[in-house]
Amino acid sequence: MEDLIREFINQRVWAVVGASTDPAKYGNKIYRTLRDAGYTVYGVNARGGHIEGQQLYRSLADLPEMPAVVDTVVPPKVTDHVVQQCTDLGITRVWMQPGSESQTAIDYCQEHGIQVVHHACAMIRRRTWD
Repeated sequence: MEDLIREFINQRVWAVVGASTDPAKYGNKIYRTLRDAGYTVYGVNARGGHIEGQQLYRSLADLPEMPAVVDTVVPPKVTDHVVQQCTDLGITRVWMQPGSESQTAIDYCQEHGIQVVHHACAMIRRRTWD
């Protein structure tokens, strides 16, 4: 898993599904932490909105570019749907934040050629880009 984590954190373009406009929520904290570390980060929230002036997109399909990594910060049942969307869009890396993962989604990823990181926090494992 460590090699996979290293590969993921070396990707510069991420989408955070479950990005929240509420600064107290992890979807907001993870979004801001990755952005502040130098990643290009797109927030995805079905309700839309903004984080510090940055638009939140309603779906992965609405993003202006496809991310190298999709980070889920949503309930496990939502993650199950997100990984299916990733297959439809050709996204091959999913990071499931603790509490977001489900065995169904993990199995789906493995069966559909999606590399998956789970039981690790991207906010802690991220790298800092200069």
